[in-house]
Parts: sequence; C-alpha cells; structure tokens
Amino acid sequence: MKRILAIGASNSKKSINSLFATYVANELENVSVITLNWNDLILPIYSPDLEFESGIPENIYYFKNLIESVDGIVLSLAEYNGMTTAAFKNLWDWTSRVDMKFWANKPMFLSSVSPGNRGGVNVLEIINNLIPHFGGNIISKFSLPTFHSNFQKGELINTHLKEDLMVQILNFQKAL
Repeated sequence: MKRILAIGASNSKKSINSLFATYVANELENVSVITLNWNDLILPIYSPDLEFESGIPENIYYFKNLIESVDGIVLSLAEYNGMTTAAFKNLWDWTSRVDMKFWANKPMFLSSVSPGNRGGVNVLEIINNLIPHFGGNIISKFSLPTFHSNFQKGELINTHLKEDLMVQILNFQKAL
C-alpha cells in the first residue's frame, strides 16, 4: 500500500485546501493517507540571523522525514493576494536550509483551490515553476474555482470539473 502525504498549504483550521488535498488523496486506490497537521509545524519566521543563533527547528526535520517516508504528495495551495500563504512559504524557507531538493523527487499532485472565480491560478503557476528547482516531481495539476459552489458535502459536484479532476488523479495514480 502506497503512503500519500496530503498538504493543504494553509494553516487555517477551516482550510478548504486541506479539505481538498485530503479529498484528492482519498480518491486514490490502495493508499494510506497522512494529512499534514500544521499544529505539528509551529515555526518562527525564517531569518539567517535566527538560523545562525538557534539552528534549524526540530519541526523541520519532522517535515523532511515525513516527505521522505511517503510515496507521493498531494499539495493544495491557498492563494493570499496572488501568492502562497506565509505559513507555507516559511515552511519552505526553513526546509530548504536543510536540503534544497527537499521534495525528494516524490510524485506530486499540485492543486489550488479558491472561493473566487480564478481558482488560485496565480499561486499554482508560481509554485509549479518553483517546485522542480527544489526536487519536486509534478505529475498532475488541477485548479478548483468557486469552491463553495463546486464542492459540497465532501464531493465535487460540478461534473465537468469532476471529469477533469479524475483524469489528473488517474495520471497521478499511475506514477505512484
């Protein structure tokens, strides 16, 4: 059985991206899903001075080991003002200080979810371009706009979007 890490790149307790990442991961066959708990990753804001004075926080090694222990990653990005969340960027900054290729070439399903009409396409494009430089192996991409209209009672109800999503999930499944 393959192990999948579901990451909603927002530390909000009501994160629609955490919900969607877990949903996508659970659509895969013969997998065990681990959902990233942001409470396990409380971190100071990265600075070179803090790193020099205090070293790398232990939570970063936990995160890096978590990535290394799984067979694939489902990452759903929240978009705040066209960019990734501060919490996710901070996690990225700290982890890159341990290993610049910290995504460890794991197959990735990259998505963005937004309550707005654009579905987080800005952040999806930015991170899509950056991840390969940090050891990311993006297999599938998907953007979900108007989340609250399209995703209800734990299901994607828009049939066109659901068809597109299932194609991306099947491609990701094959890469595992």
